[in-house]
Amino acid sequence: MPSAVELSGLTKRYGEIVAVDHISFEVKEGEIFGFLGPNGAGKTTTISMLTGLVTPTEGTAKIFGHDIRKEAKEAKRCVGIVWEESNVYPELSALENLNFAGEIYHVVKRQREAKALELLEKFGLSERKDGKVGGFSKGMKRRIAISMALINSPRLLFLDEPTAGLDVQSNIVIREAVKEENRKGTTVFLTTHNIEEANQMCHRIAIINHGKIIAIDRPENLRRTIKSAQSVQVSFEEDAETGEAELGKIPSVRRVIKEGHRFRLFTEDPPAALEGIWDYARSHGIRILEINTLGPTLEDVFINLTGTAQAGAGGRS
Repeated sequence: MPSAVELSGLTKRYGEIVAVDHISFEVKEGEIFGFLGPNGAGKTTTISMLTGLVTPTEGTAKIFGHDIRKEAKEAKRCVGIVWEESNVYPELSALENLNFAGEIYHVVKRQREAKALELLEKFGLSERKDGKVGGFSKGMKRRIAISMALINSPRLLFLDEPTAGLDVQSNIVIREAVKEENRKGTTVFLTTHNIEEANQMCHRIAIINHGKIIAIDRPENLRRTIKSAQSVQVSFEEDAETGEAELGKIPSVRRVIKEGHRFRLFTEDPPAALEGIWDYARSHGIRILEINTLGPTLEDVFINLTGTAQAGAGGRS
């Protein structure tokens, strides 16, 4: 499969600060590629270089074979981009925003008008097409911004934290619309703080920390890398006097945390932990209400690799 994006040794320094440190990877044409990392990891700086807003200090990058510095115009024609802060025009209507974006991308009038109406329908905004965007909610403005980026039917769509801080309805609409565009052949490069979003949407994920790529793989393969994050979740009858310390004494259990009325026991040997929990319950006369084995989550992988709990969205990186 051909590459939509190729990076080789891409680096950006700001004085003594290395924001992006010799990163190399490729994004395959037709995939949704997730780019995860904590604030300040280098995500937005990477996108800024790939879209021509920031000049790399070292290294090279290509968009569908076009060098981002030597063939900047050709590379930019292939892409659409949506930043975390929606770049909409509040004094214009929804339809006018899309038509204006189409003019900027040199989309012929008949084509851009038809595409604008199609996108407004897809993003659930047809009934508000003549309303001034300044009166729209944050989620609606983000939907307009993504529609504007799609008006020229780009081969590659960059999305920088597209659902950060949005309402549930907008999150669902945006995710489904992006997946539909991908099914039609659009390659998507997605930066996000939302691990569950990446898990649901992405074919592959790269994790960046302190400007360096520390892992690239399919979500399920990343989860398999940490056996130590396997766990057993158990809840006991309400009047049972059970605490983390007692459960932590069960052989093969490394760590116990309380999650509401449930306990989560981390182990590298779930069958042995299950046997130990049943033995514990029988010996203490406690009734088990619910018990499940859990594989490692993408968040477990992230914390294991970066040593950092995933923070809430916000801030440029």
